[in-house]
Amino acid sequence: MFDWDKWQEIINSLKKQKLRTGLTAFGVFWGIFMLVILLGFGTGFGIKIESIFGDAKNVVILWPSNTTQLAFEGLGKGRRVKFTEADVEAIRQKIASVEMVDGKNNLGVWGAAQYVVYGTESGSFSVNGSHPGWEPFEFLKVTAGRYINVLDEKEKRKVAVIGTRVQEVLFKNGTHPIGESIKVNGVQFVVVGIYKSTEPGDSAQQANSKIILPNQTLRYAFNQLDAFQMLFFTPASGYSAFDAERDVKQLLYQRNRVHPDDSGVMGSFNMEQVYEQNRSLVGGIIGFSWMVAIGTIIAGVIGVGNIMLVVVKERTREIGLRKAMGATPLNISLMIIHESLVITVLAGYAGLVAGVFLLEAIRAVLVSVGQGEGMFASPFIDIHIAIMALVVLVVTGVVAALLPARNAASVNPITALQDE
Repeated sequence: MFDWDKWQEIINSLKKQKLRTGLTAFGVFWGIFMLVILLGFGTGFGIKIESIFGDAKNVVILWPSNTTQLAFEGLGKGRRVKFTEADVEAIRQKIASVEMVDGKNNLGVWGAAQYVVYGTESGSFSVNGSHPGWEPFEFLKVTAGRYINVLDEKEKRKVAVIGTRVQEVLFKNGTHPIGESIKVNGVQFVVVGIYKSTEPGDSAQQANSKIILPNQTLRYAFNQLDAFQMLFFTPASGYSAFDAERDVKQLLYQRNRVHPDDSGVMGSFNMEQVYEQNRSLVGGIIGFSWMVAIGTIIAGVIGVGNIMLVVVKERTREIGLRKAMGATPLNISLMIIHESLVITVLAGYAGLVAGVFLLEAIRAVLVSVGQGEGMFASPFIDIHIAIMALVVLVVTGVVAALLPARNAASVNPITALQDE
């Protein structure tokens, strides 16, 4: 049953030293508060990383780079490598470490802006080829209409998916783009979808300024049948992106008769490496958060322990009287532990609530000012973290009271009653 008298004693005891109790409780409050804030931003950053990379976290991009610098197998240097449909098929047939591989083309050198017209409006935008299901690789989300599908590629349909920035420039009059025709370098395409980039920060603005066509349509419409500008591939189950990259490069070097030491012939970008770097950063942030918070909590625990030692000293006569009237050492120890738990649990819970409230307020402010898509714009506290924080509170409260409780339990009632 609830013992009101016991809790009144605890409250009255703590009220006798309000300033000391308040400062000690603030140390625990601040430790939990900092833990919640730092973990909230660290966890939110990790969630954002996962949402950005999505299914593209292990994709590898390969492109022809420099001309050959070494002669090999009777062929001179100065040759430029091309990626052909035969190369793609060879990778599919011979490389067990690759699950998916396909080629990709752009208009212009490295996707340089192309002249696009709609009615009386015009603009310059990057024009890229893509394939069905490649939304994660392009880091975009379709907001209206649809993305490129299998029939678009198979039948080489002249359809396009445009970014939100393209919509703003070409469709200023408010006309909905879906079903409308635009001209890319004089070739007409029907808009079937609108997308928004999932990339964070300022890079999203540039990413939203693209027009995406079925890759086969782009190759046939703009005379790029001889080669792919890039290869995209992902590793098979049980292999890393580094394994797949090594195996694909080795095969392409053999097929194009390039010297194994001619390292500058192909450029590559391994998304898995970038993903792992970001995950390591998230782990470092969370580890640092725990380190800072636990250090602060330990300082608070030491403060709680010190104040409880003072309480035991000040209540020596009372403790002696209780023991003389039959209180056991366990009763005395529990009394001190309860007082310690009141300070740590109440102060810590207040820190937990204040931290969660601040995280929600920050998220609301960022959304209201249009920054809701930033890397740190979605601070989040997992329920398991909250439970862990509460467990830490209880444990620290007990630990803080162990030494004072032992001292109180060992008080000699005769000596204590003689204490002035």
